[in-house]
Amino acid sequence: MRKISVIIVLTLVFFACKNEPKQEANSKDENPITKTTSEAYVTLKGDFVYYADAAVLQTPSEIYGVVIDEKMHQLNKQVTALKNEDTDMVPVTVKVRKFEKNKDEEGWQYRVEIKEILKVEAPDPEGKDVIKLAN
Repeated sequence: MRKISVIIVLTLVFFACKNEPKQEANSKDENPITKTTSEAYVTLKGDFVYYADAAVLQTPSEIYGVVIDEKMHQLNKQVTALKNEDTDMVPVTVKVRKFEKNKDEEGWQYRVEIKEILKVEAPDPEGKDVIKLAN
């Protein structure tokens, strides 16, 4: 009788354990834009503008303040050649470090520090999203 009780208990314990498959981290399936750790670099594609000591990167879903440093100035030199006016936004693809701004600073919730310039494209001349005011 004691052997049967031990067998029943072992059987219950065996079936009660979850058999979850291990999930391997596959970097090819991960979306780099969703990484939010401060150590991870993410690739962002959006419109960049630097005007009056303020740099901004606007993606389809978010607006980021850009840290003004040497890499930002390199990007601005490449972008300046493609602008018609100082306030034109130019499509870029950059690898950045994304982080939250300090509570005591003004600006957008997230800031980015450019780590690598991947691509700079000419703005669409047919873009109908520009509003100009005239006197």
